[in-house]
Amino acid sequence: MLTRRGLARGALGLGTASLLPNAGHAQAAWLDRPLRLIIGYPPGGASDLFGRMIAGQMGPRLGQNVVVENRPGGGAVVASETVTRSAPDGNTLLHVDNGILVYNPALYARLPYDPDRDLAGVGFIGRFPLFLVVRADSPIRDLAGYITAAAGRAPTYGTPAVASPHHLAMEMFKRRAGFEATHVPYRGGPAAMQDLLAGTVDSVMIDCATGTAFIADGRVRALCVLSEARSPTSAAVPTARELGHAGAIAYGWQGISVPAATPAPVVARLAAELSRAIGSEEVQARFTTLGIERANPSPADFAAFVARENAEWRPLIRELGIRLDS
Repeated sequence: MLTRRGLARGALGLGTASLLPNAGHAQAAWLDRPLRLIIGYPPGGASDLFGRMIAGQMGPRLGQNVVVENRPGGGAVVASETVTRSAPDGNTLLHVDNGILVYNPALYARLPYDPDRDLAGVGFIGRFPLFLVVRADSPIRDLAGYITAAAGRAPTYGTPAVASPHHLAMEMFKRRAGFEATHVPYRGGPAAMQDLLAGTVDSVMIDCATGTAFIADGRVRALCVLSEARSPTSAAVPTARELGHAGAIAYGWQGISVPAATPAPVVARLAAELSRAIGSEEVQARFTTLGIERANPSPADFAAFVARENAEWRPLIRELGIRLDS
């Protein structure tokens, strides 16, 4: 389970680091020009939205602008390579997620970088619960009905992309719950939801940032959520765990990383300001509206969490035979 640490730890880490020789000088030199936050996805999506919100909050606290650069392409490989080849001085940050840190080494036979070796975690932005939804007028009323229907004809399910957290979560769920469903990938969650409403697909695995509004206004029926507990914004929706599928837990998540050799005092300062940014009224209001879960572990806790994710998801991806460079 993710630990939740307050600002005190970040402040303590920074204070201790500042006693090290030249630490104060290193930080002063670091903050002498604008920072860059590289996002590996196009403008307009959840990654871009929250990356820009965090950049807008961190900049004033750091005393420098944090300039967002969208570098889409190749499952965020282009953006990731850009950051891993940047100077490890704290001036270049990478918006990261499940795909960048966990999935890509299993999805690609060769990468121009190694996320385990070449990136260091600063911390989380948040966790995004995932919902399995059908149209409001669907004859399928609940998860048991969905699984029963799948025994006769495998339903189609849409996701925002091949090898997205949504896609891999559903493939995991299928295996652990013992049903079949056919994947239909889209270019983003909104497109998948529109095709669901149009009747083109039978169901969609969608994150809370995109799906909460559809659930709240009754346009879709959520059969379950793959989180540890019910989402406060969709409290009537049961978890898969409640419905007898204890191992069906998965999230989308976002965070910030930097090149691996970035000085520890700089990482500590970034972690502290990221935590403050996430705790701001603007960001928390958006999190509450959309059902995003706050998660602010230390950089070390973040690294440990990613290692656990690697142990679970990389073997599954290889077993499923999902590849993006074949």
